[in-house]
This record gives sequence, structure tokens and C-alpha cells, in this order.
Amino acid sequence: MENNIELKNVSKSYKGFTLKNISFNVPQGSIVGLIGENGAGKTTTIKSILNITNAEGSVTIFGKDSEKAEKEIKNDIGVVLDDSFLSDYLTAKHVNSIMKDVYKTWNEGKYINLLKQFDLPKDKLIKDFSSGMKMKLKIATAIAHNPKLLILDEPTSGLDPVVRNEILDIFRKYIEEDETRSILLSTHITSDLEHISDYIVFIEKGKMVFDLPTNELLENYGIIKCSKEDFSRLDEKDYIKYKKEKYQYEVLTSNKDTIRRKYNITTIDKPSIEDIMLFYIKGERL
Repeated sequence: MENNIELKNVSKSYKGFTLKNISFNVPQGSIVGLIGENGAGKTTTIKSILNITNAEGSVTIFGKDSEKAEKEIKNDIGVVLDDSFLSDYLTAKHVNSIMKDVYKTWNEGKYINLLKQFDLPKDKLIKDFSSGMKMKLKIATAIAHNPKLLILDEPTSGLDPVVRNEILDIFRKYIEEDETRSILLSTHITSDLEHISDYIVFIEKGKMVFDLPTNELLENYGIIKCSKEDFSRLDEKDYIKYKKEKYQYEVLTSNKDTIRRKYNITTIDKPSIEDIMLFYIKGERL
């Protein structure tokens, strides 16, 4: 399987923050979720991929150096960033006219259909759009030129659950239409990723925590609920972090089958991606 994005040891330092040795791939035909709390380095990672931020390390897109081949690969990438380019004094119709000149593969019919699907007016100034409407317009603009790769930073932020599901369906169909496409999706709404992502990349305080298939993460990880006595029996190598509650311990493990077999502990809950992330961030180690 080929990769549409390859990051190797990407690093960037600011005053008070360092992104250090971030390495992961975005394979063709996959949706990769990028998670971490605010300030963890997700946006810096995305801006490094797009050469908006000048970082150290190697970034390859479609097998080409992202900096040297920037003009060549630009037409095959769709981007949604929080601080995207759309001026408040444009209309959706203006955006269509501009994008026709920017992208050789701009599909006006697809763009108009997306506006209808998202219930977006063509002649209203963007400054009069709600935050949800603005985000939907950005997504329509990112998809309408049929790119091979979508890079999205918080694309469902501020949207109600119905619209979020609608957008997630569009992302699914986008991948299903062409198995060479990929999506890199940064979001703090981790429940969205449980439904559509193939891989999860977790960054915390500028460092990689893990890069794992989503199904492996959700199937193998577990939250043990046990007494102080049972907790004291656990070998440190068999769990990741723990939380001490009033009457019990809650313990995150990456191999719940080992816990059942080795310690005969059967009270193990299936965690969400958010649960796993919070244990890594807030949990303790002896």
C-alpha cells in the first residue's frame, strides 16, 4: 500500500513549545485521525505538512518532497484550516469564480450540488454566515476540485450532530469513490473518528504517543476496574496509566486479554478514544 503522506522526524520549536520527531504515514484509501488536547501540536503538524510552517525533518506527499514539489502537488490537495482564506466580503458564487482559476480540476457542478446539500446561499456575503455555515463552505470548496488528499483541521467544530454526520458521510463517500484518496483529519471530537477513521495518531505536548489502527485501539485497550488489592498485583508493564477513585482503581491497559488471563480480572470496560486520550494525559504512574 502506498502512502499519500509520509512524515519522518518532523520537528519545530517556538518559544515555550517544541514539536519533536513526529513520524507517521497516511496510506492511500485511509482516513487518519490526528488527536491531542489543545496546544499539543496538531495544527503545527498540519502546517508543517503544508509548508505553512518551516519545520525540520522530511515531509513527502504523493512520493514527492512537499517543499520542492509544492506547486506540482497543490492541485491534488484539499485543505480546511481554522484560519482559511475565505474573505468575509465574498459570496459562495464569488468563491466558485475564483476557484475555477485556481484549480485545473475545479468541478463547478459538484460545488453547486454541495452548496445545495449544505443549504448554503450563493449570493449572501460570507460575513453574514454562521460559524457552521462558514465551515460547510470551506469543506465544499476543499472537495469540489476532486483532490487525492484532504487535510482538515477541526472540520466539524461548532457543527450540530446532524450536520456533523452529514459531513462525515461526505468524507466516507469521498474515500469510497477512489481508493487512492486519503484524509488526514485533526479533531477534538474523537467520537467522530470512531466511526470513520482507519488509524489514530496521538500527539501530546509535541511528542508522538502512538500511531495505531483504530480497530486495534478499540479492541485491545481496556479500562480495568479493580480493588486496591488487585491493583497492587498488577505488573507495571501490563498497564499504561491509572486513576484512583473513591472506592476503586481505574487502570488503562493496551492488552485486556493479558489482564484477564494473567490476573483473572474480568471487570474490564471497553474505552472510547476520548477515554484513552484522557488516561494518557490525566492518569498516573507509580
